[in-house]
Amino acid sequence: MSQPRKPRPAKLIVGLLAQPGPCLGQALQDLEKLFGPIDFISESLAFDFSDYYAPEMGVKLERRWLSHLDLVDPGRLAEIKLITNGVEKKLASGEDRRTVNLDPGLLFLERLILATGKNATHRIYLAQGIWADLSLVFERGEYRPLAWTYPDYARPPLPELLGRLRRRLKDQLKELP
Repeated sequence: MSQPRKPRPAKLIVGLLAQPGPCLGQALQDLEKLFGPIDFISESLAFDFSDYYAPEMGVKLERRWLSHLDLVDPGRLAEIKLITNGVEKKLASGEDRRTVNLDPGLLFLERLILATGKNATHRIYLAQGIWADLSLVFERGEYRPLAWTYPDYARPPLPELLGRLRRRLKDQLKELP
């Protein structure tokens, strides 16, 4: 019989999608207030994988990823997604007109799990309408996509960036009691 154990904490990452401008900066400030210091922010990349967000957020969107210094309990993923949804609503420019899209996830040594409000075959229900999406798995020295991984999470530069964050996470886990 397996014995339940408390999981090791994970590194909180957030994928940000927004128009260039002040809303992105405000989102970063809000995330730092809510989840502690940010220890990594990627360069801005053009989001040209899909026009899914264009009707709501416009075109020429930018994609960034960030991570927080403080590790989190994996059991908080649903709560974290609800909090980031609140930030999106706060920064919205009207009813159902987001200016920023925030995709929180947990980076583990073995995988990346994103939180979403959308069900799909491969997603596991967490709580309060939030699902866990296994997006990348770490094997043969790198994070690798799965058949359903979002294209901007499957392609460079994200797997390499996550590799750097994995090394940081590994060091942080060594420092835990």
